Amino acid sequence: MSEFAWPWVALVLPLPWLLRLALRAAGIGQAMRLPYPGLQLASTSMQLPQRGRMVLFALAWICLVAAAMRPQWIGPPQAQQHSGRAMMLAVDLSGSMRTDDMRLAGRPVSRFGAVEAIAGDFISRRSGDELGLVLFGSNAFLVTPLTYDLDAVRAQLEGARVGLAGTETAIGDAIAVATKRLAALPEQARVLVLLTDGVNNAGSIAPVEAARAAKAVGVRVYTIGIGATQMSVPDFFGSRVINPSADLDEDMLRSIADGTGGRYFRATDTRALTDAYRTIDALEPMPQQGPSLRPRHERFRWPLLAALLLGILAVLPRLLSPPRVSA
Repeated sequence: MSEFAWPWVALVLPLPWLLRLALRAAGIGQAMRLPYPGLQLASTSMQLPQRGRMVLFALAWICLVAAAMRPQWIGPPQAQQHSGRAMMLAVDLSGSMRTDDMRLAGRPVSRFGAVEAIAGDFISRRSGDELGLVLFGSNAFLVTPLTYDLDAVRAQLEGARVGLAGTETAIGDAIAVATKRLAALPEQARVLVLLTDGVNNAGSIAPVEAARAAKAVGVRVYTIGIGATQMSVPDFFGSRVINPSADLDEDMLRSIADGTGGRYFRATDTRALTDAYRTIDALEPMPQQGPSLRPRHERFRWPLLAALLLGILAVLPRLLSPPRVSA
């Protein structure tokens, strides 16, 4: 169906005719002082070409007003692509995230390298969600506010570097920063996915207090503990096997997740990390159909073009007529 977005603009339609009445020119006998008494000039009717130009100008004005009223074509209702769900990702950038105890495509990679690849795929599959990114080390920073631009979130994650936010781990501060951004959203949209490989040893807010605040505003926190359980390192006698995740505080991460209605995942390799993100993707599904919208297509260009053409036709004869030469 078609309609005008600004129908009230039609009120200016009679404006040229009102101005003509208000500023009507004086009659021939009143405008000229004739030298001989009783001499009068005969009035002539408007010539046909002049009348044609006035009609063209009138039609051009009508088309111009119609264009200013913004004619639109409104299509049938269509479901929104946005899901109405929001999610914050909090990623650890402490010094231990450069540990090469993960394998991706058969080659060793750092913990952050694995997160960068797998979380990037997770971001791409959340089409329709608002996503935000918090990076934390000794301090926590909101890098990308909640946005539907998933490419921007992924680009910020790919551009991050281990140690950028400090070499320690401020888990409580990261939860607090994300919670502050999520608190203003509808309760069903408040989700935080936090990934770390260590224990809270920095920041001004304890993880338990931050989790309590998150629960109070309805933020569900999914925690992921990343890091292998065995790793061979060079030794004086050759090599020895160590546990590179000995400092990971699993009890704290599990307590945060359980207390806020989320879930804890242990990612000892890239396959487990992929499964963790896929499980979160399934636990926080996107609605199949969001609120419907009716697409609007502007149609003002056609009456505007018609007004331009009519105006050209009205002035063209005068421009093309040969100039009069006085004798």
